[in-house]
Amino acid sequence: MSTPSAQVRFFQQVKTQLLPHQSLVEEVAEVLGLSIDSAYRRIRGEKAINLAEVQKVGLHFHVSIDQFLFPQTEAILFTGRQPLQDEHPLEQWLADMEQQLQRIGSFAAAHVYFIVKDIPPFYHFLFPELAEFKFYFWMKSILHDDKLRGVKFRLGDERYQRLREASQRTAALYQRVPTTEIWNVESLNSTLRQINFFKEFEAFESDDDVHLLYARVGELIDYLEAQAERGTKFVLGQEPRAAGPAYRLFINELILGDNTFAADLGSTRLTFLNHSVLYFVGTRDEGFNSFMFANLDNLMKKSTLISGSGEKERTHFFNSLRHLLHAQSLALP
Repeated sequence: MSTPSAQVRFFQQVKTQLLPHQSLVEEVAEVLGLSIDSAYRRIRGEKAINLAEVQKVGLHFHVSIDQFLFPQTEAILFTGRQPLQDEHPLEQWLADMEQQLQRIGSFAAAHVYFIVKDIPPFYHFLFPELAEFKFYFWMKSILHDDKLRGVKFRLGDERYQRLREASQRTAALYQRVPTTEIWNVESLNSTLRQINFFKEFEAFESDDDVHLLYARVGELIDYLEAQAERGTKFVLGQEPRAAGPAYRLFINELILGDNTFAADLGSTRLTFLNHSVLYFVGTRDEGFNSFMFANLDNLMKKSTLISGSGEKERTHFFNSLRHLLHAQSLALP
């Protein structure tokens, strides 16, 4: 690489990709087939790393050298899986999400932030019926799965079994990480509109399934309200723990979120931007994350915290969600 400082920064970025228990020098030594001393000399910038070594390290740890070679450019590096390139895209999407949450949760200082446009998928995954409906919607309307052509939705369909299992693991991981979410009352509408759309097009095998989906949405609202009241996360169906992961819920009545997901790991920060409904691209770019977290701070200052305190505002918000649900379900036969 052109300068030792760029080389040192390159390895500092590699370090942010490691789990807390992993040693940078040991990982680099193994990837490059070097002794510990030789790896140290490269990490410290005492010996120049050659292009072949840069390629090996970059490919293994998913780190690009562009931002270190050309720091003055306006380019920001984002990474993410190309949509629709897998035989089972939804399974791969869940696997990617599970892997990211495992990595985030491995850091003791981890705290995640979600600027909510739609109900976060992790909450749908807690309710098998809602999870199955979201799988059906995504596979049929977003991924255009030919296997669902002309197929109506029914609860308990075995084709969703593996997806259900993966989604439950993902939901469990999300429940273990301290979280700040910024909601708007409109955040509920996406799920309600999707249910209503398929109901109007007679895509349900049974009206009973529609009734049950609405009931589960109601239970989801109750669960979110209970978390907000306590200011901590807890496992659905279990007694809350006093020392559970922190849960902060903000309401912003003016700005509808965009499903941006960010994580502060203590040693580094990440931002994931939503695109194409399902997918995310992520970056560790320091400049971009500094801007994003400053924007988060500003957004929270202009929002109302309703978790742990703010009982009046909290009650008003969740009653507004229930009103939307009730208005939607009135149309049922």
